[in-house]
Amino acid sequence: MTTKSGIFVRAFLHFHGVCSTSKLLHLSPHPLLPKFNFNFHFFQSPFSCYCRNYAYHTVDHCDDPQLFLQLGFTYIDYPLSVFPQMKSLRPLPSIIDFNQLFIAMCKIKPHPPFSTVISLSRQVQLLGLRPNGYSLNIMSNCYCRLGFVHFGFSLLAYRIKLGYQLDIVTFTTLLNGLIHIDKLDQSVKLLDKIVKLGFQPTLVTYGTMFKGLCRTSKYADALNLLRKMESHGHCMPDAVIYNTIIDNYCKGKFLHKALTLFTEMKAKSISPDVVTYNTLIQGMCTLGLWKDAKKMLTEMLENNIVPDIVTYNTLIDMHCKDGKVDEARAIYESMTKRGLVPNIITYNALLDGYCLRGEMDEAEKLMDLMVKDGCKPVLVTFNTLICGYCREGMVDEARSIFQSISKRGLVPNIITYNAMLDGYCLCGQMDKAENLLDLMVKDGCKSDIVTFNTLINGYCKSRKLDKALCLFQEMHLKGLSPDIVTYNILIDAFCKDNRLTFACKLFKEMETHRLKPNVMTWNSLLDCLCKNSHIDEAMALMRGMEKKGVVPDIITYNILIDGLCEAGKLEEALDVFSSLTDKGLQPDVYTYNIVVKGLCKSGSLNDAVELLLTMEDNRCPPDECTYNTIIKGFLESKDVSKALELVSTMRSRGFAAENHNIVLFVSLLTDSDVSDSDKALLQNFLKT
Repeated sequence: MTTKSGIFVRAFLHFHGVCSTSKLLHLSPHPLLPKFNFNFHFFQSPFSCYCRNYAYHTVDHCDDPQLFLQLGFTYIDYPLSVFPQMKSLRPLPSIIDFNQLFIAMCKIKPHPPFSTVISLSRQVQLLGLRPNGYSLNIMSNCYCRLGFVHFGFSLLAYRIKLGYQLDIVTFTTLLNGLIHIDKLDQSVKLLDKIVKLGFQPTLVTYGTMFKGLCRTSKYADALNLLRKMESHGHCMPDAVIYNTIIDNYCKGKFLHKALTLFTEMKAKSISPDVVTYNTLIQGMCTLGLWKDAKKMLTEMLENNIVPDIVTYNTLIDMHCKDGKVDEARAIYESMTKRGLVPNIITYNALLDGYCLRGEMDEAEKLMDLMVKDGCKPVLVTFNTLICGYCREGMVDEARSIFQSISKRGLVPNIITYNAMLDGYCLCGQMDKAENLLDLMVKDGCKSDIVTFNTLINGYCKSRKLDKALCLFQEMHLKGLSPDIVTYNILIDAFCKDNRLTFACKLFKEMETHRLKPNVMTWNSLLDCLCKNSHIDEAMALMRGMEKKGVVPDIITYNILIDGLCEAGKLEEALDVFSSLTDKGLQPDVYTYNIVVKGLCKSGSLNDAVELLLTMEDNRCPPDECTYNTIIKGFLESKDVSKALELVSTMRSRGFAAENHNIVLFVSLLTDSDVSDSDKALLQNFLKT
């Protein structure tokens, strides 16, 4: 029979081999380890689940150090003032008391002072207090949270030397440390060794592993671990474990796999909770599966699981992003009727929905309701309103919101400035955009790639290409690399300015910077070639595009078909048009209008009318442009009756004849080639 001490030694040899370190370090911190707090964000340590829960009180002074350490801390100053008091007590407080202090320090948010805890622990040892198992776990946790996992492993040797048993808390902490430094493969191997050595992982241990695997989207590894967990038998997965994997699948848009696990957990009598349903509803909403999301909500209610604020916020947000603000508002009303109080996330989602639809009056009303209900707007709220106003060209209103931000004690961020800059640029107010940029620099807000892209786009729209190029060069000086958006803006602008040579130079520059031109890039070049009647070059460019693996979209084909029609190559244009469905593309109203225009231009008016009729069958109803194009064709061929017949149909659909067609109607009244009966029809039409 293997002795306990034998297991400890074997365990240490196994685990110490996981990390690359040549020396066994005891409790003493590494001399290079910083003495002060590291501003890193880490996972919640699994060790904290075993520790006592402390309230976070802000205490200025406390005469009783014992009471003081039991309170919890918000700032590092307080525990640092407690520690000297504890050291001065005689007899000295026990190691348990110091452990409580260190545990409370490890819970200080948002940046626990792990390095300080390590330093204070060393001082405790110098006082002659022998660390216990919990002390070593605290130390191991601190090292791992700081990213020094090899120090955590070295403490295993010290633990064995002191005669303490290895426990699953220690191993869970080390697993978490490996996961934090992205050594997932080593963490999986370590877990296997833990099990082989006879230690039984807990739900916390497995939860730590699943969080790490899911965070890095290791779907197969997570599923394999789930099966291993079930096969070991001593610790079966619960709803939290399933929720972690289901959430991972939903975020990866593998909804079918998430639903399979959902069905599996119910079959195993593991009851889904509100988190499970919220996760699935979020996944369905992300994919636009509104009906499925509503069915899931119904199932949730039928199973007596009460939707929480997260459930409703998810549904509201996703409906708003899909432009279904009325449905989102109905969900909001349903939520309030159930007694749930909307929070800032609820209001921000609805505001975003109204702003995306350009319903700024409704957004203002909602803002008033929000304030009335005691929900204080945050910077995101104001950023949303500024974006909404700017999109609608209401720059003065946006500026008013912008100016009110600082009065409310808030500081504009890069998103705020970029939104305002975009508003000015869209309205062509480049002088105001430049002034705002100066203010942004003065306020210490560093410009980003979006800032430059916004300004470059503004200068391009204002046909100030030289200024756009200056900004483009300034980006490099500021250490910012242009992205695909930057190049697309410039290439499109130079193509529209018929400076194809320079556009092609930028195109080649993209490739040297390892930026792959996308379909928008190719479309800009193709459009320039077609508009300048370089059809052969355009066709060659199209072939090169496909050769590069870029799939043409409907806009690409619209450009090409239009170019062929304008070049008088109607048959080739019709061949391309006919091939669209075979390529998996659905012609849109612009495609049809281009072909209709080409047919009318060639005098094939009956074919144009026939194409108009097929539009309805193909679920692409004709618009005002379609009708007016064919009407113009009939008027130019002096076929008054057919033109008026189409006008009647067009009016019944709520469209009106364009001014140039009205001029043609009037001119035909004095045309000698038009019969008297047709002139009478024209007079009656013009009277109406």
